[in-house]
Amino acid sequence: MSHGFFTIISRTEFESLLEGFTPLGSELTPLSLAAGRVLAKDLAAAHDWPLMNRSCMDGFAVSARDVFGSSETNPGYLECTASLPIDVMPDISLPAGECARIATGGVLPDGADAVVMIEHTGEMGDSTIEVRKSAAPGENVMQRGEDAREGQTALSAGTTMRPQEIGLAAALGFEELSLYRQPRVGILSTGDELIEVSRTPKPGQVRDVNSHTVATLTAMAGGIPTRYGIIKDDLPSLTEALSRAIAENDMVLLSGGSSIGVRDLTVTALEAKENSEILAHGVALSPGKPTILGRASGKPVLGLPGQVTSALVVMHVLILPLIRHMQGDPHAFETTRRPIRKAELARNVASKPGREDYVRIRLEEREGMEPLAHPVLGKSGLLRTMVQADGLASIPADSEGLYEGQTIDIWMV
Repeated sequence: MSHGFFTIISRTEFESLLEGFTPLGSELTPLSLAAGRVLAKDLAAAHDWPLMNRSCMDGFAVSARDVFGSSETNPGYLECTASLPIDVMPDISLPAGECARIATGGVLPDGADAVVMIEHTGEMGDSTIEVRKSAAPGENVMQRGEDAREGQTALSAGTTMRPQEIGLAAALGFEELSLYRQPRVGILSTGDELIEVSRTPKPGQVRDVNSHTVATLTAMAGGIPTRYGIIKDDLPSLTEALSRAIAENDMVLLSGGSSIGVRDLTVTALEAKENSEILAHGVALSPGKPTILGRASGKPVLGLPGQVTSALVVMHVLILPLIRHMQGDPHAFETTRRPIRKAELARNVASKPGREDYVRIRLEEREGMEPLAHPVLGKSGLLRTMVQADGLASIPADSEGLYEGQTIDIWMV
């Protein structure tokens, strides 16, 4: 019996189901492999950082009180009584009217609370320094503990490790971090018409495209993809491949379940497994309506559309956030985090109410103006629309379209 699309749900409802899957456990990971990963535990500083008040600039350590009101037309004058090595703790205390030469990163001596940049000074003799700019307390100084305080949380669990977070962890002496595991993602391609990329297609045959694009996007989102090759359109083959992929991975993506026959096979194979269920059998998304969501052994199993553009859109809208969610990103499904550019729409675009439409967009840059957004229209079985596109424009489900001249958000993909 054909199942059909008996539970079409909205994107937000579909996302709620995806958010129900528990993020993976943690593992200790070398700092060098932390890029893009998510912290599983708070990172507490074992010491203040910086350890002491340090100079941000080459110049002279001063008391701000001594250079108050100094300017080009009314300079102040101080006696330079020391030159501070960058790697030695200063053992002097500056009295009023004196300064010390200091390099970037050098520790300020007692009595100094600011640094005057060398560009704003002049040497008047053996030791007299002319100061042509005033300095407020703390100016050009990295204060002790300004980056992190001993015993306090420097980075919170759920933080994505960008280069700057990795830099802070390195400054605090962490060689390893507790990070959420990267999800292992099994990728199955289904379809008797599919052949390997190395083969020459005959009429009615197509090369397996989706497993390569899906695997690439998975890796870009931090997942670890494993391609299981092309699976025949019969229940025993699909059931065996699906069982293996579920056992070996944290989530499974089946590409090609768009046609009614293949879709029914996917549902039947899932329903036949113990501890499994179908959660959604279609989503109000265009392209991407024939998307299946199931759960097997507590793991998400998704049937992606077979059409290449549909599969790519579904990956961007639903699957990549799921991959980020499973590796502990608490903001994975927030659309406000999408990289967005404003653009002016070049022509009207109609949309059918009741579904969320994702229109492929090519941007035409214009000097001194917002770029012009050209819709790239075409069938979902063609890659051209995605190849030529710079991003996607979302049309809400309650809208009948977008209008020429309208300023819209372009999701850069």
